[in-house]
Amino acid sequence: MHHTPIDIISVDVLLFDVPTIRPHQLSVATMRRQDLVLVRLRCADGHTGWGEATTIGGLAYGEESPESIRANINAYMAPLLVGRDASLPAARMADLRQHLQGNRFALCAIETALYDAQARRLNVPLSALFGGRLRDSLPVAWTLASGDTARDIAEAEHMLEIRRHRVFKLKIGARAVRADCAHVAAIKHALGERASVRVDVNQAWSETDAMLGMAILEQAGVDLVEQPIAAHNVEGMRRLRHQHRIALMADEALHGPIDAFRLAQQRAADVFAVKITQSGGLEGARQVAAIGAAAGIELYGGTMLEGAVGTIASAQLFATFAQQAWGTELFGPLLLTEDILRTPLQYQDYALQLPSGPGLGIDIDEDKVDHLQRHGRFAR
Repeated sequence: MHHTPIDIISVDVLLFDVPTIRPHQLSVATMRRQDLVLVRLRCADGHTGWGEATTIGGLAYGEESPESIRANINAYMAPLLVGRDASLPAARMADLRQHLQGNRFALCAIETALYDAQARRLNVPLSALFGGRLRDSLPVAWTLASGDTARDIAEAEHMLEIRRHRVFKLKIGARAVRADCAHVAAIKHALGERASVRVDVNQAWSETDAMLGMAILEQAGVDLVEQPIAAHNVEGMRRLRHQHRIALMADEALHGPIDAFRLAQQRAADVFAVKITQSGGLEGARQVAAIGAAAGIELYGGTMLEGAVGTIASAQLFATFAQQAWGTELFGPLLLTEDILRTPLQYQDYALQLPSGPGLGIDIDEDKVDHLQRHGRFAR
């Protein structure tokens, strides 16, 4: 059967500075806004695909920043895409990876846009391109990151009352270990068995700090500790996992399938935080999940605090996983004061409801995109 190519007409990178509803404190940065990075891929058949490459705190979290993502896509990736066949996403990504090193976040955005356009072309949800979804909603955790114990308790109580979240993750690591653990223990005591409480240390502890902190948190009834020590210290993760009964989750240590295999081989994690951007794209994240499942490692759907595009792209993939014992953290759009969708994503009954339309299933308001977009080269 003859295949008629569908040319890619343009690849645009759009940057937005969107304030958050409150300061979001991590061990590596305190966020008062999120710098969203969107990729818009236009095709000759009239279909447009969207992807997202948002990261956290400029260069505080990883080696890609909003500005570097835009520069690298414009200078190196778009020329390899424009004029090529949009209906072969895997071939387009193979071309890019043959010519590029790294740039996981940028590649994820492009791959998502290619798959979004292809799914729209076929009039199916993006999840159908990965075998089809097994569920129509995904449980979503909420991160408590004000740093103030009373405020975090009040915020959690409100979320329980409106039935939006009953799993809470606390960002810790900026204070002394005992102080952070006392903060977490007080919140867990207040919430009791009504909610699951977990912590994310974002690599801030030494291994000895982690030994102490995990022991205290286990006694406090905390369910999981995420990336307590440096990502490169896989042997330390293995030791911590075997010393404690509290579940240990790998996040920053997990940059795609090769890292997933190494962590599984070393038995250095109980849980994988699967992130499409960290994995270099949807296909990479699917492989990470498959390696975890084969090794008996449970899965958690992670976030880079993306807006609606990255969030729903993640959800479309995560809904195809056979097991996802620890739920997801796809709350990014709820942290932002602005939305670029005509109809916002739906969160109810402690879960994100997946849309049923083609592609990502969302309708982007391009007037809002134009209004929010960062136009100056160095405008903030």
